[in-house]
Amino acid sequence: MSGDIYGNKILILDFGSQYTQLIARRVRESHVYCEIHPFNTSPEKIRDFSPTGIILSGGPASIYDTGAPIIDKGTIDLGVPVLGICYGMQYLAHIMGGLVSRADDREYGSAPIAVQDDKDLFHGFVKGQEEIVWMSHGDRIEALPSGFTVLASSRNSPVAAMSDLSGRFFGVQFHPEVVHTPKGARILRNFLFRICGCEPLWTMSSFVERTIRDLKEKVGNERVICGISGGVDSSVTAVLLHKAIGEKLSCIFVDNGLLRRGESQEVMELFRDSYRMKVHLVDSSEHFLSRLKGVTDPEQKRKIIGREFITVFEAKARELGRARYLAQGTLYPDVIESVSFKGPSATIKSHHNVGGLPEVMNLSLIEPLRELFKDEARLVGLELGLPKELVMRQPFPGPGLAVRILGEVTPDRLEILRSADLILLDEIRRADLYEKVWQSFAVLLPVKTVGVMGDERTYEHVIALRIVDSQDAMTADWTRVPHEILARISNRIINNVRGVNRVVLDISSKPPSTIEWE
Repeated sequence: MSGDIYGNKILILDFGSQYTQLIARRVRESHVYCEIHPFNTSPEKIRDFSPTGIILSGGPASIYDTGAPIIDKGTIDLGVPVLGICYGMQYLAHIMGGLVSRADDREYGSAPIAVQDDKDLFHGFVKGQEEIVWMSHGDRIEALPSGFTVLASSRNSPVAAMSDLSGRFFGVQFHPEVVHTPKGARILRNFLFRICGCEPLWTMSSFVERTIRDLKEKVGNERVICGISGGVDSSVTAVLLHKAIGEKLSCIFVDNGLLRRGESQEVMELFRDSYRMKVHLVDSSEHFLSRLKGVTDPEQKRKIIGREFITVFEAKARELGRARYLAQGTLYPDVIESVSFKGPSATIKSHHNVGGLPEVMNLSLIEPLRELFKDEARLVGLELGLPKELVMRQPFPGPGLAVRILGEVTPDRLEILRSADLILLDEIRRADLYEKVWQSFAVLLPVKTVGVMGDERTYEHVIALRIVDSQDAMTADWTRVPHEILARISNRIINNVRGVNRVVLDISSKPPSTIEWE
């Protein structure tokens, strides 16, 4: 496919909807590049971005709330098509002179809408036919702005979709980005291709080709250091860089003693033997375990591990000699969070990325995946020829097994958890569930319980199983694994892992729980 992959770009202005990232994912799935920016981004920055179209997200506020998010009128006067979703639609109606009021009843969940216009946004739909959509709003549009027409209506919303006569402004009261709106993707594609005139140029093969070219130009004759963990993000980053700059890349793999069984060996074999990359292994297992001795607080564990990682990484990097760049596997959701209009969120747990390293080491940062979502990074990995078992690997926390051992981390407790986790993952793979669930792992609890084994009383450890479904880790629900699979996991752990006499299942969702226990 020819053409600049950024030749058409959609700008998504975020009003705080929990679904904003889903809008971006749906646009990307249509092979159109997009970015999410806060609603209060200045018109000047938006002009510099040169969007082909603008989408205004939903949000939790009412336009009549004190401090409700508003945008500069110049933002929607750039001459490009604008689509408002939920709050975005209400805001469009309000700013253009329509009447928005509180609905008698909040409309939430699946609802039928009657399509009244089968052109443009609803091209391919049948006029007069009902379609199921997902509603989530307390306000509704009572009177349209001058020049607008109704495209669809519901029992609770006389204006469930609207457009102006010039075809430049559109709004939908429902959420087309969620799977609960079965034909929502078609509506978004109509906006992208029929209304904005976008071309499907955003593909991962095009991304790889362009990124390799840009990395060669940026790096030149300088050296790059990249930390690898064996996870998807750092692995794809390293291989992408190696394709671009070859021997000018030096990778550092820090074994902190908190990895799963055999993980260190697997990582070294893959990158050093299969890809012929320069990978320097730093075995700091004893160093990390000594620093964690006696520590039980989860936040303190994370901070110690993060701090010691920087110390070890920096020492090895200096030993390797002069370098100008540090490469990291930052993904787009991390970038979005850093510019969220809602500001810094409460600290739930410390981030495990090595974000402090550039300042400490005086290196410039290279983040070749910072435009990608997780699923796109996986596709890049497959495009680069990485093994599918690595590309589809479930997320693993930066602090490793330290945050899956509640209480003090010791060699004996690590051995128990490694053994239990190995059995869990083996049974999940045997059941063909590994790539179907988001994460599946074992947790060692800081309690012992009474049991009976071989006619003798035991007083041993408890293992909790955590198996969850998710799309992006922002929300998650526990996976309904068949009972016979859970029974096999439990039996194998209790019979084969010395020191364990009880296995329990975590059936909590996120929120209110987190996926990891610490």
